[in-house]
Amino acid sequence: MSALKIKKGATKHSAYNLRPTFSEVEERHTLAILVENEPGVLARVIGLFSGRGYNIESLTVAEVDQTGHLSRITIVTTGTPQVIEQIKAQLGRIVPVYEVHDLTVEGPSVERELAIMKVAGTGEKRVEALRLADIFRANVVDSTLESFVFEITGVPDKIDAFADLMRPLGLSEIARTGVAALLRGD
Repeated sequence: MSALKIKKGATKHSAYNLRPTFSEVEERHTLAILVENEPGVLARVIGLFSGRGYNIESLTVAEVDQTGHLSRITIVTTGTPQVIEQIKAQLGRIVPVYEVHDLTVEGPSVERELAIMKVAGTGEKRVEALRLADIFRANVVDSTLESFVFEITGVPDKIDAFADLMRPLGLSEIARTGVAALLRGD
């Protein structure tokens, strides 16, 4: 019988050590980026993500200061702590970027998303869809004899839960705005 020798520290990728190290754990972060409102800025920001293989879960952008010609880009992404730090550093180096804030680490924040969902159904499914919409505080914004269009706002998990419950009731289309977020307090 031969003995198997293991080098010290060589068990990092062992089948017995399946828990990821701190640096390998992916986290969800919401980034708020204040940029010059000019053609091509969004493409440059998105190009940074796509060029390095970073995923964007949610993206919203709108002008927030007409006199200063500033827009706010809110991006929800996931990555290891090192990847998130690298993203923030690279965003800060893009010339028309004024500020980069990681709302996930800077303090408590408020996140909201808007979704509209078309649910087609008749009879009991229709009644159940209305009952669930009331529980989730979704509004009926359009109604026909065959379908409803619901409007719902809230955190992304709430919208996901509502959509999951509407699927068996006839959810046929969904449109989502992406996350809008602000830090709480001063």
